[in-house]
Amino acid sequence: LWDAESARRRLYLKKIPVSLGERSYEIVVGRGILSDIGSAMGRLGLGSKQMIVTSSTLWPLYGKIVHDSLLSSAFDVSVAAFGDEEESKSLQTVTSIYDKLLEDEFDRNSGIVAVGGGVVGDVAGFAAATFMRGIPFVQVPTTLLAQVDSSIGGKTGVNHPKAKNLVGAFHQPRAVWTDVSTLLTLSERELRSGLAEVIKYAVIADEGLITALERNISAFSKASSDTLVDIVSRCSSIKARIVEQDERERGLRSILNYGHTVGHALEALTNYAHYTHGEAVAIGMIAAGRISRDIDATNRDTVELQENLLKAAGLPVRIDGPIDPHDIIQQLNRDKKRVGGHVRWVLPRAIGDVFLTDKVPSDVALKVLKDMIA
Repeated sequence: LWDAESARRRLYLKKIPVSLGERSYEIVVGRGILSDIGSAMGRLGLGSKQMIVTSSTLWPLYGKIVHDSLLSSAFDVSVAAFGDEEESKSLQTVTSIYDKLLEDEFDRNSGIVAVGGGVVGDVAGFAAATFMRGIPFVQVPTTLLAQVDSSIGGKTGVNHPKAKNLVGAFHQPRAVWTDVSTLLTLSERELRSGLAEVIKYAVIADEGLITALERNISAFSKASSDTLVDIVSRCSSIKARIVEQDERERGLRSILNYGHTVGHALEALTNYAHYTHGEAVAIGMIAAGRISRDIDATNRDTVELQENLLKAAGLPVRIDGPIDPHDIIQQLNRDKKRVGGHVRWVLPRAIGDVFLTDKVPSDVALKVLKDMIA
């Protein structure tokens, strides 16, 4: 029988290619598609043994659906679950995944399926990149932040106590399978956190997306599934095009770090426990805008538009807590993205136009940070 709902799902299924030669893959964005992943992976010709890496929270929500779908497509499935807090993004967690892979006799033809947010995807991807010098993996992102950003592009890694994502590897997934229905179970804070990355994409590359967000951002948590498919696929497409041009972040891809320079510093200084990643990035975007204004690289209107949008999204625009701005500057000097000993900043010229520079005077950055302390 003809199924109107199935037809509607297919209508709003978006497929975004990431063209990287032999490392090419496809991002599939839709709603209600999680149970189809087994047949999709079967068509990719992946090995019969697959390990689902997820969090203990997400296992009953989504991990079991993926597990059953893989089983129904004749995969031999194992499961490794851990905490999904930022503190779990560690070499200790990766080692526990290695132990499970060895216990279940995985080999180089086996694979990993990451079901979760950014922490799960980064940890599972790094385990896949390094186990037996690299095995295939598939991303199944379940948070807005992961769906629009961290699941795409092959960056994997874990944190070091002194810096975020300091230990990592580039390892492209074989596919990214994105079901926006998973966003319906996110807390309001997690959803708002993901919005920071959506706004980031609008500021760096898509002025039209800014206009759409200005109209709808206050009601984003009530957005229809079709709207979510459009927004997630739009952001995914921006990242895919940038990754295609600069897979290893030699130049252009660095613009994706907009807001992350100060954001990562804040996360490290607060032991990854005070801010969500998106909240820290939002504050970093505010800092970048104000620095750009103070060195006369952008105008006040651009800075105010960005700040108003972040406020409307319910994201922080000031630094709270007892943080010394001098400590932030010191933390920036540990950032792995430094060039020739200088901090590399991504700054806005206008909405949809950003640039890279390592010429920001430290006194300008310090003044901006001091002014942002609540």
